[in-house]
Amino acid sequence: MILAGRVAQRQQLLVGAGLGLYAAVVALVPGFTAKAVLAVPLVAIPLFWYLISSSTAWLSLFFVCALLTPPLPIALGDNGPHAALVLAAAGLFIGLLRLGEWRFRADALSLSILALWSTFALSVGLAAMYSGLTIAAGSLARVLLFGISIYIFLYTRDGPGGMDSRQAFRMIRVLFFAATVSALFACVDFYFQFPAPAGYEPQFVWLESGVFRRAQGVFYEASTLGNLCAFFLEMIAVALLRPKEAQPFSRLTLTVGGAALAAALVLSYSRASIVNLVVAAAVLMWLNRKRIGWARLLAGVAVFGAGALAILLSAFPIFASVAWLRVSAAFQYFSESPNAVLSGRLSSWQTLIDFLLAHPWHVLLGVGYKTLPYSDFIGTRAIGDNTYLTLLAETGILGLVGVIALNAAILTAAYRSARSSDALRSFCGAWMLCFWAGQVVQMFSADLLTYWRILPVYFFVLALAARQEA
Repeated sequence: MILAGRVAQRQQLLVGAGLGLYAAVVALVPGFTAKAVLAVPLVAIPLFWYLISSSTAWLSLFFVCALLTPPLPIALGDNGPHAALVLAAAGLFIGLLRLGEWRFRADALSLSILALWSTFALSVGLAAMYSGLTIAAGSLARVLLFGISIYIFLYTRDGPGGMDSRQAFRMIRVLFFAATVSALFACVDFYFQFPAPAGYEPQFVWLESGVFRRAQGVFYEASTLGNLCAFFLEMIAVALLRPKEAQPFSRLTLTVGGAALAAALVLSYSRASIVNLVVAAAVLMWLNRKRIGWARLLAGVAVFGAGALAILLSAFPIFASVAWLRVSAAFQYFSESPNAVLSGRLSSWQTLIDFLLAHPWHVLLGVGYKTLPYSDFIGTRAIGDNTYLTLLAETGILGLVGVIALNAAILTAAYRSARSSDALRSFCGAWMLCFWAGQVVQMFSADLLTYWRILPVYFFVLALAARQEA
């Protein structure tokens, strides 16, 4: 016993001496860059040890990093690499270390997800054939990015990431707080117009007082922020219709978070995300049609509406009015100039339809996943801004059928979970049913499957909804 204690003491002395020596080397090396590089292992090694000691720690860090940090200022891809990719790689490694804990369930939901991802992967060969190796490499990268969401779904539902209800609700709180902080930063960023993060979509609002970048926060484009805000606003709506003791947050937390998320959604000027929110609200009303508390619902809408309105009118009065004009003009002038109202989408859709009609054999297999915005193969570069039409052109009929099958599987699984007696499954099922119903509609105006930084959040909640009964 004494001998073991002496051995442990010697090991501690050696570790301490080694760390002291390493710190001295870092201090003596000239130049800040060299010091920073040498200091990386001092942070990376303990962090890695912490990650592999827990099956879910990397998930928390991945979500926080994805929602709260911008891309790195490196010219690579559309908007540069992101630090969250390192955590995703660590998660894959941890999944391999815990291979014995996997229990894969081959059901309609998992098979439809994997089938769609396989269709994307197979189309990379067509991308190389029609558009060259460089564009095919970008296609492969986007297939792998979509794979992160699939991995998180399987890891959480069928793998080592399985959680009990207490752990799951704790993770949902982490997601909600991260999204709220991200939304608050987006509002502040919009007001002060900070320099845009590395790589961003040029989306602006033209006013008499100047040209302003739409609220996007740390994301590549404003629509990503709007979609994320809609997701958590719908979570708040689901929570408000549950008994008070079953709500995952206090009313005050929901009020503050809802006001920030609503303000960011308005300042993102994402009309499609507002449509998503409206569709989700309609589904939620239908889902709770027999037991809805209209007084509580109206009170909640009044509280969040008043909070968001107060923030907008006090801090952004001009921009709030412009957002309202943007939405109202969409209804007023749609019959006169639908292409302008839809931001040129009709022209892009017509280009893709004309190509498919002239080359019908491409309907079978497509021209390669995510090649249209970067390749001139169809005669011009095109951004489809329509998940269904884009997948038909890029991955053929298999891709189109695949995304429809996936949507059907998600809605079916979410509806079943919403009717479950398990509190967590019921909450997440109702949340996903409302949100994904909105996604199905919003997919007509955006390629939502490319939002790789927020899609894992959605698939994580889906995994919680589709887990086995506790």
